[in-house]
Amino acid sequence: MAKRVSAAAVHAVTAVLALAPPALLYQVGWLTVPVLPTDRLRAWVHQPLTAGFIAMLGYAGAWALWVLLVAAVADHAHQYLTARLRWHLTLHLPGPLQALAAALLGTTAVTTAAALPAVAHDHTAADTDPPPADRATPIRDAPAQPPPAEPVPPRQGATATSTTATAASPPPTTGSARHASPPVLNRTSAHPPPHASGEKVRVVAGDTLWDLAAEHLGDATRWREIYTLNRGHRQANGHALTNPDTIHVGWKLTLPSHQATSAPVPPRPEPPAAGNSGPAAPEAETTPSAPSTPHTSPAPQHSTPHTTTPSTPAETTGATTSAPQPERPHTEPYDETGIVLPAQGWISLGLAAAIAAVATLLRLQRRRLARLTFTAAACTAPHSAPVPPPLAHADAIGCRHLGLTSNDQQPAHPTMPAPIGVHGNGTEVSLFRLPGHGLALHGEGAVPAARAVLAAVLTTGAADTASTRPVVVTTTDLLGQLLPADVPVVGLDPDGTAYDGERLIVLADTDAAVTHAEEEMISRRRLLDTFDTTTIADVNARSDHAETPPPYVLLIEPATRYAGRVQAIAAHRSALDLHPIVLGLHDGLPTVEITRDGITRSDRPHPLSRVSTLSAEDLAAVLAMLTDAQARPEPGVEFDDPAAAATPTVPTVEPCPVPPENPTALVHLRVLGPVTVTTAAGPVTTGMRNGSYAVLAVLAAHPAGRTLYQLTADLHPDVDPASAVKRVRTDITTARRVLRTASGHEEHMFIVFDPATGRYHLDPQTVTVDLWHMLTAINHATTTDNDDEALAALRRATDLYAGDFAEGHDHPWAVDYATIYRHQILTAYARIAEFLEPDHPDRAVAALERATDLDPVNEELYQRIMRIHGRQQRPDAVRRTLRRLEERLADLVDAEPSQATRRVAERQLLPAASRVGRAS
Repeated sequence: MAKRVSAAAVHAVTAVLALAPPALLYQVGWLTVPVLPTDRLRAWVHQPLTAGFIAMLGYAGAWALWVLLVAAVADHAHQYLTARLRWHLTLHLPGPLQALAAALLGTTAVTTAAALPAVAHDHTAADTDPPPADRATPIRDAPAQPPPAEPVPPRQGATATSTTATAASPPPTTGSARHASPPVLNRTSAHPPPHASGEKVRVVAGDTLWDLAAEHLGDATRWREIYTLNRGHRQANGHALTNPDTIHVGWKLTLPSHQATSAPVPPRPEPPAAGNSGPAAPEAETTPSAPSTPHTSPAPQHSTPHTTTPSTPAETTGATTSAPQPERPHTEPYDETGIVLPAQGWISLGLAAAIAAVATLLRLQRRRLARLTFTAAACTAPHSAPVPPPLAHADAIGCRHLGLTSNDQQPAHPTMPAPIGVHGNGTEVSLFRLPGHGLALHGEGAVPAARAVLAAVLTTGAADTASTRPVVVTTTDLLGQLLPADVPVVGLDPDGTAYDGERLIVLADTDAAVTHAEEEMISRRRLLDTFDTTTIADVNARSDHAETPPPYVLLIEPATRYAGRVQAIAAHRSALDLHPIVLGLHDGLPTVEITRDGITRSDRPHPLSRVSTLSAEDLAAVLAMLTDAQARPEPGVEFDDPAAAATPTVPTVEPCPVPPENPTALVHLRVLGPVTVTTAAGPVTTGMRNGSYAVLAVLAAHPAGRTLYQLTADLHPDVDPASAVKRVRTDITTARRVLRTASGHEEHMFIVFDPATGRYHLDPQTVTVDLWHMLTAINHATTTDNDDEALAALRRATDLYAGDFAEGHDHPWAVDYATIYRHQILTAYARIAEFLEPDHPDRAVAALERATDLDPVNEELYQRIMRIHGRQQRPDAVRRTLRRLEERLADLVDAEPSQATRRVAERQLLPAASRVGRAS
């Protein structure tokens, strides 16, 4: 009511200010201006400061102020009516004048374009690299003349003079709001009205209608269709799209269908066939092409000058050839609350973080049992990720959400237990903190949601102690519905070998599951009575007992026969930490209807607005990761057991370049440890962006180069692809500029773009990398037959290793790279110990202990140390080494040394004669 009164008051004051001046002027006789004779004008010229002259100035000033006030009110009223009534006033010139103006503007554009001189190529122009081949379609036959430019609507605040812009140049952007100056389509041509595709796009800083059309529709000239569909629709900030020149950050604009309503877009050329030889064609003039999917659409690019492509044998036979299409990895859509999975699932950021925590634990387990076999050549390829490809994007986003870095030695601990979805405001919702007595799921998305609930519960506490990890009880039939047909329906620990027992308990039917829950309910009630407490949380907070009941989840299908028993269990949900979930309708439990994409519908207010959903394959992958990550008595392998020796499979897809022994490169890049750049003038400490350092690290790990889309997927997995591309381009340009200034060589690029492959790579002639030198030294040690040369090369490699790869950066992609480089340097230390042990056993132990500082969970390092101590008759040192391993494994992965490691320790503790006899 107050807002309405204040608005009315403002309108009333405005009306008074607009109408009062004419009335007052009329009352004082200033409404009319007397006609002055010539003699009086002459008198005013000779005596300008007379009383009459001053009065006339007052008349003119009063009327001028009133005209300005009325103009302002009229402009405000026009904008108000345009935004709400969706109409606007358009002034048209007479038809003959319109035709004449169009002809003059077209002729001027053609003449101006033809008269432009060629611009000489220099390093500044070279910074704007050609667009990747998959972002544009080469034009084989260029037109004799460029097409005439089309008129552009004037920008806000501009004069009414006509302006022109070529169709290949997107308009500039200014201010916090995003402005677009797209070309106006010919009004005389009839175009059918655009049809909405239902897809929406969020406007981010830097976008224009031209950019959005090029990125999502493949044709920048279709910007008007976006404008037509969204014109006048009120957005969340209260404004509406009424001017194609202005769009605001945060707006959600509806996109038209991807079938263009105007001329068809030329088809994208097919990539060259495998094995096709011949010189790569230089870049030709490019135009935007239609995207294959909404999320892999090309961004607008500037056209490059047309060049004549030399003929290749394939072209002379009539086949069409083109440059190789750069690889574009598939990155799933991401927003502020969750991630879309490839199998048409959606998970919240909390569940992604839980999956990433399990992946981190699994990486530690793999490092614990990794073999240090010094037989394969070193390479820059990353270690194989423990996450299956469908969940790789979730792992990357989850690592970023947890703040994990490449040198993290500790497992991750998400703060939200059992995250199953999000609230309307985007906050995570835990299954254990839902109101009511339980949860009933039904609808088209109920089964995918049940899979996500199961994954969220079981991934909770994966890196914590066993007593705090939730337990899920379900039935064989229900679990069979959730898993793929070829996956066995068993618990996480079917053999009973894990330390924490089964956490996924699979029973025969609903009766057995409900009975199990009732027994658990009675047991917990007795526990409360024993300690005279009211909730299980109170019991777990005490320190005078060993039993700590974890959260208990009952996942069953609805059955009328057991409805009363389930209701009785649900009545004790809060006190006993029992959480019944029914996959179907059930009276007495809060019921949520779930659509296919996870959106919830409920007759009553409910905190869940969207729940996570998983496919059967994704759930099976999560369960497999949990099974592998669980701490269990491992048989292990003794490092010197020839029967267990196996040749490791190290990928060699990207061998590192061999740098010269005495590098004379202009730039020295260090990526082992914190990323640093040094030139002859000293370290580069100013001007470089944090993202530029990350780009340099990625390219150091990929000497063969990386496409723009691969860079964005590595560095910005949680950013909109269009914005990520802009960031990476800015980071590359900044790195080049800073390196030129620091080195004093303006003519070099340092980061080279290869148009034949669409990849960026470091120039080995001007940039040297410590990683490349380290791997080259390891390769030399593996190939030489001279032990002294091999030992010197290995020491050179270990001296270069100043820390984990890209230490301190929070990029998830660096984790698997850091793992493989760390493993290779551990292998180098193990080989050094082998060289030193016969003559210098203490120095061999010191080398292995330095390796344990780099990786405190690798059991083979401790086996080697204990064996050296045993040969030197040091039983106390053997015990200390085994105890240190036990402590580190318990702290990091809640595990124990393997049986093989314990056997090594036992043999070293035997008397020397017994050990020799047993060895023989």
